[in-house]
Amino acid sequence: MSSHGSTPLITSDAVKEQTGSDGVTPGGVQSVDRAITVLEVLARTGGSTVTEVAAELEVHKSTASRLLGALESRGLVHHPSDGSPYQLGFGILRLAHAIPGRLSVVAEAREEVRGLARTHSETVNLAVLREGHAVNVDQEMGPNSVGTHDWIGSLTPLHATASGKVLLAGLPSDERAHIIRTEGLPTLTARTITSKKQLEQQLIEVAAQGYATVCEEFEIGLNSVAVPVRDHLGTVIASISVSGPAFRFTEEKMTGLIEDLKEAGLRVSRRMGYAPLDNL
Repeated sequence: MSSHGSTPLITSDAVKEQTGSDGVTPGGVQSVDRAITVLEVLARTGGSTVTEVAAELEVHKSTASRLLGALESRGLVHHPSDGSPYQLGFGILRLAHAIPGRLSVVAEAREEVRGLARTHSETVNLAVLREGHAVNVDQEMGPNSVGTHDWIGSLTPLHATASGKVLLAGLPSDERAHIIRTEGLPTLTARTITSKKQLEQQLIEVAAQGYATVCEEFEIGLNSVAVPVRDHLGTVIASISVSGPAFRFTEEKMTGLIEDLKEAGLRVSRRMGYAPLDNL
């Protein structure tokens, strides 16, 4: 029974019309799509302001701010306290750890990462390739690394870091050229390589020798050396690097630990199914 003053009954057909045949509101789908787009934007840029995100999504700043706030509350987005642009949060790594395959390398490399940090007393990072950058997915600080920056989840440029050069050198030439063309070779310090020809020659050497070294190309006062981690197909899927302050982590010291680092990389590679030809 109903009367003119009562609330009309909502039929199941009306509900379907409002929510869609699958029970999901069109607005809900749009919000999910926008949230995913925000994550993709931050992954591509490495960090964006509310205004920049709003422009990418073609929405009002208040809408972009609400989306960023919702993602931040779940740890998927991080807004530094110093007011820097929004970045991807550590929650992304928690989700990524559930993915079988390339990120299982985090678990397989954990022992080696810890061992290298303990033995060489410097910071050790494990990085994988993503969206034209190296993203650090694990880190261990050695006894001498107190106060060193936490790089987990950070996107770093491929052309100016040891890990990045190892990952670039492991790519097919067409993929490598595409990344370099898309991301460019921005100058980060006076020692950054910005010549495509010079970088390509260096990457050939990295692939041949099985390691890369960088002296203050990414950041003044920071040196690093890295080696590849391979999967069962021999594909480079990650890199392990050791880094430290230039005044202490000298070129001579880096050279002295290369063999140890290469052996650690090979042990992780074997756990990932890699079988070197000389062992077949």
